[in-house]
Amino acid sequence: MNLAIRQIVSRAVASEGVLDIFAAAGLNKPDISVLSDDFLAEVQGMPQRNLAVELLQKLLRGEVAVRRRTNVVQARSFAEMLEQTLRRYQNRAVEAAHVIEELIQLAREMREAAARGKRLGLTDDELAFYDALETNDSAVQVLGDETLRAIARELVDTVRRNLTIDWTLRENVRAQLRVLVRRILRKHGYPPDKQEKATRTVLEQAEVLSEGWSLICPDPA
Repeated sequence: MNLAIRQIVSRAVASEGVLDIFAAAGLNKPDISVLSDDFLAEVQGMPQRNLAVELLQKLLRGEVAVRRRTNVVQARSFAEMLEQTLRRYQNRAVEAAHVIEELIQLAREMREAAARGKRLGLTDDELAFYDALETNDSAVQVLGDETLRAIARELVDTVRRNLTIDWTLRENVRAQLRVLVRRILRKHGYPPDKQEKATRTVLEQAEVLSEGWSLICPDPA
């Protein structure tokens, strides 16, 4: 009961804080998932620099929280960049005007990242597994985008077909999935020294995505 109350209060305080900032800034509440150029330009032109930083911070943290439910690698990367920028600001290493520029650039990168799947011809789920393959690593890039996309598609298909409702609690199912993931990576020539980390990330990603998948194989038990 205490936990439920704390969660309700936390959500209420967070929501009220964001709304207060919008009102104080004289801005309409934007569609956070879009972060349009017009809205970002409005924020950049605000005379209250500290208020602009606070507003962008809340918006971007909200975006990271949303992405954490679908793409753990992307969310982790953006969270690290956001915290590094805010840490420099809090330590007075950069001025408010400069940190606003950095946060706006980060917002644009988040928006562009959301469109990467279409450019690559991947669904959101496939893009999440694609990102789990450490595609920025030079050793992995040797495989080429076509191979990496093929791996991502095969991972989504294989993982979805082999999940059971309580798979996260059953080590035998997790072990089977680890074997299947490693087999796919080896088949496509994924760098051997990168396979263990990629397998762990793929399973972490699968755990997040499986909560939203509506078609999961029934538990054979």
